[in-house]
Amino acid sequence: MTQVLLAEDDPAIAEPLARALGREGYDVSVQGTGQGAIDGAAAADLVVLDLGLPDMDGLDVARAIRNQGLTTPVLVLTARADEVDLVVGLDAGADDYVTKPFRLAELLARVRALLRRTASEAGDEDELHAQDVRVDVAAHRAFQGERELHLTAKEFDLLRVLVASSGTVVGRETLMREVWDSDPHGSTKTLDMHVSWLRRKLGDDANAPQYISTVRGMGFRFETGATRPVGETV
Repeated sequence: MTQVLLAEDDPAIAEPLARALGREGYDVSVQGTGQGAIDGAAAADLVVLDLGLPDMDGLDVARAIRNQGLTTPVLVLTARADEVDLVVGLDAGADDYVTKPFRLAELLARVRALLRRTASEAGDEDELHAQDVRVDVAAHRAFQGERELHLTAKEFDLLRVLVASSGTVVGRETLMREVWDSDPHGSTKTLDMHVSWLRRKLGDDANAPQYISTVRGMGFRFETGATRPVGETV
């Protein structure tokens, strides 16, 4: 089971977040201090790190984790929305950040993205599957059944990210960050166009999707083939 270390001293944030991570299937360990996070990082597959810890600055915690030689992904929670502070955080060894207040769905998507990236770098995800769609990451090829899909580079990356998280919603901001490496709060018109093109190549119908569903106000979900709950927005 994937081990997630949550370093957060505010019970109002730590408790519901730990429950949500647990529902995602992660084994969650909560630490309320920076030193506890440093001591527990070696046993974690991912660290969710609040910068406002009581005993030491979270940036120092991130640096200490990296100084141990650990490559464990670190997702920073911060109320410091200033760009300079965020850059400093990434320079300190953080892999990604979420600014407070945050949407739970977006934070969980970031967690999944970091864990996917780590698994991919370890060579554990050379092929991704959902329904009859297969994505050969190493060969940069995608198939629907026996038919090869002829995709542009961005369409391929979009399909790869969606299939890797099949069955769960991937936020618009996450897709903009992972596929276009752009400001996640900027215009997502390009994303909508690429989803439309990808649906067309899959033979999907946006009004009754078999593959890619739109979850209004959140993002997109690649269906696993299970029947959606009645009344769910598509």
